[in-house]
Amino acid sequence: MSILDKFSLKDKVIVITGGTGILGKSFVHALAEAGAKVCIIGRSQDKIDERVAQVEALGAEALGVVCDVMNEGSVQEAKERILQHWGTIDGLVNAVGGNIPGATIGDDQNIFDNKIQDTIKAIELNLYGTIIPTLILGQVIAEKGAGAIINISSLAASRPLTRVLGYTVAKHGIDGFTKWMASELALRYGDKVRVNAIAPGVFLTEQNRALLTNPDGSYTSRAQKFINGTPYQRLGDPSELEGTLVYLLSDASAFVTGETIFVDGGFNTWCGV
Repeated sequence: MSILDKFSLKDKVIVITGGTGILGKSFVHALAEAGAKVCIIGRSQDKIDERVAQVEALGAEALGVVCDVMNEGSVQEAKERILQHWGTIDGLVNAVGGNIPGATIGDDQNIFDNKIQDTIKAIELNLYGTIIPTLILGQVIAEKGAGAIINISSLAASRPLTRVLGYTVAKHGIDGFTKWMASELALRYGDKVRVNAIAPGVFLTEQNRALLTNPDGSYTSRAQKFINGTPYQRLGDPSELEGTLVYLLSDASAFVTGETIFVDGGFNTWCGV
């Protein structure tokens, strides 16, 4: 197999939860260009239809499934539909996540103003929203003895970012879950089952533009702190995650498991001096 062939996802069935999200859009684009058969899981039929059209416009096959990843029954139904349609699953990308406004401490708030129930919801969304699909959809990958699972970690799991308590706790959990599943699946199902994570840096998207930029286009103080702490001296673009995603799903990363790969312009590496 040539090195280019090792990076190919041609005809591999890849399921992406949260495929209708901001990062999900770039992930779906990358999977389609790499030749995968892409199953897009989300909660909005209209947004799913947009992603399906995006995949088909790139000449790849797509399946859209409305599913609540926090509901075991819903995920089981999605699994059955995928298997009826394509017969297998070769890869799973757990891209569901994000923060909840009530779980974010404002600049003018005391740390104990943090809303406990919203903090719990943020933990559940990010952590349970990864665990549940992995234990249900990932079973197909494990039992066939080959495939890859990709979780989404964060800088918050290695550096204690201010204001986002629930999100931070959840991402620490995802790092631990990634290592645990990588070890267990390899020991029980063999050396062709891999579990890794991607830790994105701070990416400027339409969703967070109002938080990171002022009306005149300049950066907010929080965005500037991220830039100052990044050797690349800029924010990232979601498209810059695509290469790492394809690598971790492909045979090119055959001996890589239990790892969290940072795509952050050097933020996690730099001490600031």
